[in-house]
Amino acid sequence: MSRRTFVTGTSVAAAWTALSVGGARFASAAERDRALAATAARAVQVKGTTLDQVATPVGSAAYKRLTAGPGRPLVVRGDVAAPGAGRDDRRTGLASFVQFTDLHLVDTESPVRFEYLARFNDSAHRPQETLNARGVSALVERVNSLAGGPYTGMPFSLVMATGDNTDNHEHIELDWYLTVMAGGRLAQNTGDTSRYEGVQNSGSAAYWNPESTFQDGYKAKGFPQVPGLLAAAGRPFDAPGLRTPWYTTVGNHDDSLEGSLPDFGLLDSLYTGEYKLEGCNDADAAKLMEALRRDPAGAALLLGRLLSDGDAVRRITPDERRRPFTLKEFAKAHLDPAYTGAGPHGHGFTSDAVGSGKLYYTFRISEKVLGISLDTTNQAGFADGSLGTAQLRWLESRLKANSGHWYDADGRRVRGGGSDQLIVVFSHHTSDTMGNLLPDPRNIFEKRHDGNELVALLQRYPNVVAWVNGHTHMNKITAHGHGVPERAFWEINTASHIDYPQHARIIEIADNGDGTLSLFTTLIESAAPYATDFGNTSDAGLAALYRELSYNDPYANPTKLLGAAGDHNTELVLAKPAG
Repeated sequence: MSRRTFVTGTSVAAAWTALSVGGARFASAAERDRALAATAARAVQVKGTTLDQVATPVGSAAYKRLTAGPGRPLVVRGDVAAPGAGRDDRRTGLASFVQFTDLHLVDTESPVRFEYLARFNDSAHRPQETLNARGVSALVERVNSLAGGPYTGMPFSLVMATGDNTDNHEHIELDWYLTVMAGGRLAQNTGDTSRYEGVQNSGSAAYWNPESTFQDGYKAKGFPQVPGLLAAAGRPFDAPGLRTPWYTTVGNHDDSLEGSLPDFGLLDSLYTGEYKLEGCNDADAAKLMEALRRDPAGAALLLGRLLSDGDAVRRITPDERRRPFTLKEFAKAHLDPAYTGAGPHGHGFTSDAVGSGKLYYTFRISEKVLGISLDTTNQAGFADGSLGTAQLRWLESRLKANSGHWYDADGRRVRGGGSDQLIVVFSHHTSDTMGNLLPDPRNIFEKRHDGNELVALLQRYPNVVAWVNGHTHMNKITAHGHGVPERAFWEINTASHIDYPQHARIIEIADNGDGTLSLFTTLIESAAPYATDFGNTSDAGLAALYRELSYNDPYANPTKLLGAAGDHNTELVLAKPAG
């Protein structure tokens, strides 16, 4: 996933005033407003969602301020089944839930971060990341404020976080994630908690130094000076926690350094050590970036060397809470009663998962809809994922147990003994980011399977209606068909909540009463105010700044990550599986 290309606010602002619906572009604001009115007429309620209003850049300055702008209309997608007339009057809600993804609760003062590689890898450093916990908490507040889905009106049965819940798989980041979700007091601060010890007060022109008058490269692009920002970002605050039950799917940043380096134990002392590398020369940076792409083990060794004799090494306060967790510890932490919140106990993980390390499971979304959460991570390294044979076989067994019929590998219809539950599959990785077929150290002799194999398997089960995922930090919805309408399903990929546009997604499933189903996907933004005030360092003010800074990130590509109109607020029509 790359955000490298810098896009000016002017081009993104144009995207809001020239939205495309079904390939047609609005000729005027009046036409757009008519589309929004028609959208609202079909819904139970739209307030609090991007059907109503969205963050919109304004002004001609290099640094864009945000304000509340007009919403985005509903786009009806009939890629795999034709939408029938009168379906709104017959609609019966079957499920309503929310997807969070790529929250990246991040320890910005950690010694094992690669901020100095931002020019090569856009996710290495973000100007807004010190405000991350407050931004995610504001997203929780948004969900808590909503009565239910905008089209069915059904209350949310759950929130699913589809991976990259932490950034560097540190114990303290895991604590922050679980606390934000369950509710409680936290401070996004490590080391010496009375002061900030990271790159944003380094005095380096490569980073935004918000509290200083120093003219760094970010201020040259219009970024403001905000006195007291870092101190405010690190102070404790009370996260309200979700009022809705929530579940967790594991992502690559939850199992490896920067989501790509395997944890061989080589870096444990660096995690909890007293030295942080804040910069390096171009030759070493290029060498490290290449190693991260092609030789994760070599990258770990090179990082260790740079920390021992690098040019810009800072002495910081060691902190044992930065110790990396294993995936078994990741599951075990979810079982701690302190993090139960709205439940369920374990949030999908069980004591058996802790013992076995198998972090995939089934759960009930609603009476008629089953959820299946997969573990697509590969601890061999690199960011992309895959599935092991054992998990693929387990998945097929769950599909068979909950299907009245399916198709075999040769396309023949097979009658089963299942109950024909509708099924939604969740994972971190997408169908086109599951090409990492290296042997996983957890079972080095087990074959790995890519996204194409998973798509082929899911298409054999007509009651699979959706595959919901993250990882790319981009809104993208893909129809998967096989020439037979009942073998189609929708892949729903949602943008992250660390990079702009910082979305989460409501997903509703409805029976149209005419042999079709509709999946309504509605994007939501956090409850933070749209307008910012550089003198306001309250929790709400910091959450608002979190959004605005992400839009202005000079390495970001807001247009790409935002996606097209057909990837935003949609009605996805598909054939209802025959009994």
